[in-house]
Amino acid sequence: MDKRIGTRKPVTISMPRHVEPEEFTDAKAAVEALSALYERNTQFLRDAFDKVAKGEARDTMHFRSFYPEVRLSTSSYAQIDSRLAFGHVSAPGQYSATITRPDLFGNYLEEQIRLLIRNHGHPVTVQESTTPIPIHFAFLEGTYVESSVADAFTRPLRDLFDVPDLAATDDRIVNGEYETDDIDSIMPLSPFTAQRVDYSLHRLSHYTATRPVHFQNYVLFTNYQFYIDEFCALARRLMAEGGGGYERFIEPGNLVTEAGDDAPSSGLPLGRLPQMPAYHLARNDGSGITMVNIGVGPSNAKTITDHIAVLRPHAWLMLGHCAGLRNTQALGDYVLAHAYVREDHVLDDDLPVWVPIPALAEVQVALEQAVAEITGLEGYDLKRIMRTGTVATIDNRNWELRDQRGPVKRLSQSRAIALDMESATIAANGFRFRVPYGTLLCVSDKPLHGELKLPGMATEFYKRQVAQHLQIGIRALEKLAEMPPEKLHSRKLRSFFEMAFQ
Repeated sequence: MDKRIGTRKPVTISMPRHVEPEEFTDAKAAVEALSALYERNTQFLRDAFDKVAKGEARDTMHFRSFYPEVRLSTSSYAQIDSRLAFGHVSAPGQYSATITRPDLFGNYLEEQIRLLIRNHGHPVTVQESTTPIPIHFAFLEGTYVESSVADAFTRPLRDLFDVPDLAATDDRIVNGEYETDDIDSIMPLSPFTAQRVDYSLHRLSHYTATRPVHFQNYVLFTNYQFYIDEFCALARRLMAEGGGGYERFIEPGNLVTEAGDDAPSSGLPLGRLPQMPAYHLARNDGSGITMVNIGVGPSNAKTITDHIAVLRPHAWLMLGHCAGLRNTQALGDYVLAHAYVREDHVLDDDLPVWVPIPALAEVQVALEQAVAEITGLEGYDLKRIMRTGTVATIDNRNWELRDQRGPVKRLSQSRAIALDMESATIAANGFRFRVPYGTLLCVSDKPLHGELKLPGMATEFYKRQVAQHLQIGIRALEKLAEMPPEKLHSRKLRSFFEMAFQ
């Protein structure tokens, strides 16, 4: 126990027994040590919370425990395969990452640590960090604290426990804004701190009404419920027929339908859907597909990708509707984005608009091949229904009502062929978070040419086009899932001084 001087009484800080650092040359053993340390330290906080709730703790106690940490020290530059985008550090020095939820990130951590040990020939060290675990993040997933328990506390929660610290929850590392004081400072191994990860895990459950453990490594975003309805119908059919290569289907409320069943066997039906419901066509190894209805607008697009990014998915794609901007386009045509005009503004402070968002060859090829397979068209004939070009994303849904000379001129100068409200945001956040990204949109109207859907046309259009569009998105992700992650995670997404973790 340590002592600190308060304004009135000395406050005693109660902590678990210190654990000495330990070196590992085996990644699995290192992850097991991280897990044991994390479980011990979070259990300490949970037990302390119970004591306080029962009135069994002195009113001068403050309970604290720390996140586990993995650390690498290297004194030389390593000879690394130049094709690798991650799995190594760029210069000699000390590097570390605070770790949370090893139960959720076990496979990911084992792979990242294995690459570090292999590429540098040095052991990693597992130890306690100096970052306290906030009490909010110490509870087991799904824990519900009755308001009567909180009301029983005689002192503010932050006097008793550490609470989330915004200084440890920001995106300085992933934004490339992390600065060290001197040459001997410890550099980050991971794009996110443990507190930042915990914060997003809590937000994911809130926004999507599904547990983070259900999220898959390949993600589809859409701005229309029609796509979700089609995805659910497909998933339920696959489950009833035995799974079709997938093990289970999870819906909001954590409703789980196992392969071979025609109804959920666990979970709780919701009275109303959350803001951005998520659905998961899952495989045991995480190589399945998650689909999220983000609704309309760049704010939602940024919010959900900010949080899904901490799960380190292998790819995400945007499937949705757009305004076609060219006279040669027809309703139902596809747009494969190879560039973006960013007028969404939600990422201006994190990723300046002058930063180009490149097309990723692996994703582009997978999408084009998927369109060809599903439509039966190929080569020059494919150009009849799909155009590759620039997609503009705007934050004003009623842009058509403004003076046309401004928007239309900018769109023409950029050579844009389509306009929506989410695609550039999702692509830009993929670039920012080093998550491979892509966009395939479907032209649903042509406002510049007065070509809008008439009553009744919309329903028929959606019935006809959504099923095919969704099949294309799923097929593209299945193709990407067949690639080794080290090939999919492009070097184009890495900056001069990068974190070792993917």
